[in-house]
Amino acid sequence: MAHVPGSVVRVFVLGIDPGLTRCGYSVVEGHGRRARALALGVLTTPATDPLPTRLADLQRDIRALLVEFSPQVVAVERVLFQVNVRTAMSVGQASGIAMAEAASAGCEVVQYSPNEVKQAVAGYGAATKEQVQVMVQTLLGLATLPQPADAADAAALALTHLAVATSLTASSLDAASPASPAAAARMAPRSGAGQVKNAVGRTQRPAQSLPGAPR
Repeated sequence: MAHVPGSVVRVFVLGIDPGLTRCGYSVVEGHGRRARALALGVLTTPATDPLPTRLADLQRDIRALLVEFSPQVVAVERVLFQVNVRTAMSVGQASGIAMAEAASAGCEVVQYSPNEVKQAVAGYGAATKEQVQVMVQTLLGLATLPQPADAADAAALALTHLAVATSLTASSLDAASPASPAAAARMAPRSGAGQVKNAVGRTQRPAQSLPGAPR
């Protein structure tokens, strides 16, 4: 594909898999067809703490991520119907905090359903969590499967947005230049070695070491 000046931009996406007890997060950098993880982990709050305290802790840690990495986009999993009402409420509360903090920080906020994420990352809307983890590992060029599953889901959310955004960009380029193949919009794994950034406070699990992230 011929290079179009200004068409390839560096985009930082913070993926959030919302939850009050465990909130997965991942910061992924997209640059053209490449993607690499800068941070990946889980924010936790003690179930024994009062609800207002847990919400305040989660809010503070999400805010710290936003300050540390300054993402342009925050991708949050869309809250769908759940049989467990209590779980649905806590997920909704965590999702609301993430979106409100992102909006306050001036980020674009997007939401994707679990099926949309599975389709974008694994090519199959009914993919298992294990299949999603394998594809996240492949797309980000990781040496091992991303763990825990909450963090992998957050990375999948970020990758989903990058895939959608890149596809839209490729469609625009195709319209301007018939010779531009739409297939060039697909993300390629990135190789390299490095250390993932560990950014937030006491409720954060240690971030997983991932290749391709700057020290």
